[in-house]
Amino acid sequence: MNGHNLSSVIRRVLFGAIFLCSTSPLVRGDDLTGTHPSPPAVIGTEITANLVNMIFLFDRVASNPPRAATKNYLARVSEPSSPLYPDYVEYQQGKIDRLELEKRLPHVAMLGDSLTQNFHFSSMASSFWRARTQWRKNWFLDTDPNPEGIFSVYERLEYLTPLVATEYNGAGALVTARGTPENLRKKLVRARNFPGQVNRVLRATRFPDLIIVWIGHNNLDWVHGLSSEERERPENRLQTLAAQFRLNYTESLQCLIDRAKMENHRVAILIFGLANMDAYLQARRKEEMLHTQNRKLYPHFNSGPRSFESLKPPYQKNMARLTLMMNAELRTMVADLKRQLNNTHHVHLEYSDALTKVDFSRLELINSVDGWHPSMEGHKVLADAAFNALRPSLVFLRTETRPTRKTRLLVSNYQPR
Repeated sequence: MNGHNLSSVIRRVLFGAIFLCSTSPLVRGDDLTGTHPSPPAVIGTEITANLVNMIFLFDRVASNPPRAATKNYLARVSEPSSPLYPDYVEYQQGKIDRLELEKRLPHVAMLGDSLTQNFHFSSMASSFWRARTQWRKNWFLDTDPNPEGIFSVYERLEYLTPLVATEYNGAGALVTARGTPENLRKKLVRARNFPGQVNRVLRATRFPDLIIVWIGHNNLDWVHGLSSEERERPENRLQTLAAQFRLNYTESLQCLIDRAKMENHRVAILIFGLANMDAYLQARRKEEMLHTQNRKLYPHFNSGPRSFESLKPPYQKNMARLTLMMNAELRTMVADLKRQLNNTHHVHLEYSDALTKVDFSRLELINSVDGWHPSMEGHKVLADAAFNALRPSLVFLRTETRPTRKTRLLVSNYQPR
């Protein structure tokens, strides 16, 4: 096959994949209710996704991996004052190799949706490519030293300790029942729902010391699949979705907790409440006025309501209500699970509303292309809020909360009680 024919095949597969992504709904009823699709549908999804992934093997080379390790960790652990110095001595004595030494570094994992990812909607081709390849460059994991860029949670933690960070988040990720197959769109963009992300953490050779979770925003599309009559009387629907959300969330979180109990090191799990939808919808209304006056502003503003119907004005109030209900369920869930951990002293579980308090009514925090996802400034603010919320977990993990190297931020010397 010559180069021209090969590029033609690639183009056809690309646009076929984009078409499937654009016509496959972001949130399906069976994702939320736990109703599984038929076996032929599952097989067809697998075949299509595997074909696209085979054709686009090159995109893994073109993108940064969703994992980062401190580059100079060997020099830092070689300092006698480092808590990891005994491990370095074992390495020098030949008792462990370089790979094992890296495994002994603190490990941090991030589970979430597109609000953690460097993602926004634009053209179909760009959105498809961005969802597949845009790792890092977000509030959790960014390694660009440019002082004007995002000072990510990973970079801030590097001032306290050398570490390894991995992101498992993906665009369109939902909190679903365990065993629910991923739909075609998620497979094409290599995204996984919460259970799939948890499974990847459980399969990793090194279980994290710190796990951060911020997921559930895609579960807020409450009108999906409802009749006109049901949309007029949403109370039962909202209560059902909130209850199912907690049940599914607990199911996956319990898997992480059960594994953490088996580990021989301390594990901290931080659950963030969902973003403040009231504030966010205020920004959407401002954006709509600006977009109406000048179509060049927020050019892909309508991409949101097309794939997420609850963003339409008639349904926004109940979407905001559902957010409050789901956050209440998360708080209760964490409180119940914490009581079960009273006699487990090496596992720490915490709920935080730090990201809920981020004021997304500020237009500068919202992407100027789709008016939906966080902008670079939004990622900066999220990084600051998330890092400040980590301090109790860091104290539990006995991580030094004072910088061990020069830093561009002030880190409070948070003392345990």
